[in-house]
Amino acid sequence: MAGNPFTNLFGQSPIRPIQTHMEHVHQCAKKLIPFLNATLNNDWDKANEIRKTVLTLENEADDLKKALRLNLPKNLLMPVDRSDMLDLVNRQDKIANCTKDITGIMLGRKIRIPSNLASIFIDYATTAITTSEQALKAIREMDELLSTGFRGRELILVEGLIEELDRLENLNDALQIDVRAQLFEQESELPPVEVMFLYRIIDGIGELADHAQKVGSRMQLLISR
Repeated sequence: MAGNPFTNLFGQSPIRPIQTHMEHVHQCAKKLIPFLNATLNNDWDKANEIRKTVLTLENEADDLKKALRLNLPKNLLMPVDRSDMLDLVNRQDKIANCTKDITGIMLGRKIRIPSNLASIFIDYATTAITTSEQALKAIREMDELLSTGFRGRELILVEGLIEELDRLENLNDALQIDVRAQLFEQESELPPVEVMFLYRIIDGIGELADHAQKVGSRMQLLISR
């Protein structure tokens, strides 16, 4: 009988499934840029195909999260608590959830970003994705960090990755202010309901970056303990 793939992952390392989950989450988030470009081109068939991929990746991330909850050993024999590891996975998972929500709103209502906001909107979303990518870089160092006992050159490396993660999230916050201000200037030219949903999309992209930054914050807490 074929082995359980999740069991195989845990057989390698209790950290590896967490890294695999973050990789799925980030792959999901990366689809946001081509999705936004498809909506800007009024290509809703393409947007729909990308949305299906987002749902597939988000579902796979959910399956990994459930497997982690069921299979993560109660006694990890590592200097971290099981509850802290599960909380880290929950924070990662919210990145994929944000991507699913954003694409769902835009596709469901066929919301298009105003053409004169397209450039800054894409920059804003790209920064959010870069923040997610930075969180993935930090998570990929977890096994090495644990093996060195949270000290030495590896600790300095991870602390640097988390500092950069904070910087990217702050940059995303600043871009969010600019996007909202530019949308505010042309509210009167757009349908009120569309404006309302555009603000929701802006907030969703900001939340994506915020959740990525919180992955780093949770890692920092693990280090401090």
